[in-house]
Amino acid sequence: MLKEGDLAPDFELPDQDGVMHKLSGYRGKKVVLYFYPKDDTPGCTKEACSFRDSFGDFRKHGIVVLGVSKDGQKSHAKFQEKYSLPFPLLSDTEKNVSGTYEAWGPKKFMGKDMIGMNRITYVINEEGKILKAYEKVKPQDHAQEILDDIL
Repeated sequence: MLKEGDLAPDFELPDQDGVMHKLSGYRGKKVVLYFYPKDDTPGCTKEACSFRDSFGDFRKHGIVVLGVSKDGQKSHAKFQEKYSLPFPLLSDTEKNVSGTYEAWGPKKFMGKDMIGMNRITYVINEEGKILKAYEKVKPQDHAQEILDDIL
């Protein structure tokens, strides 16, 4: 897993509307980059809604929130609309960015070993370096945990 102080690898991915987002384009701002397994599933919905419900605090402090999964743009658009998510959901269908950030890989699901998307979050500072990495994420409390840690 990338660690605190590492330079966050740059990437460019489309959001739910096809708008391209390049990480280096957010220099000068803190970025919360959260990887999640699948749109509109119970844990992922709780996590996305926790970011939605805390979004005013993130915005007030100039912090960008970006969600990333392997789901396509149409799936992201439905998920975003259904839950009124006020931040971009980036589509990593090839899993290249997820792999670079060590979010795509071995995991346990329902007691079985498999390869898939792990729930991992990185907070990236204004200079593009990893400020904090979260491997163990409690979906419904995660946004507040990040705010408590970085504010």
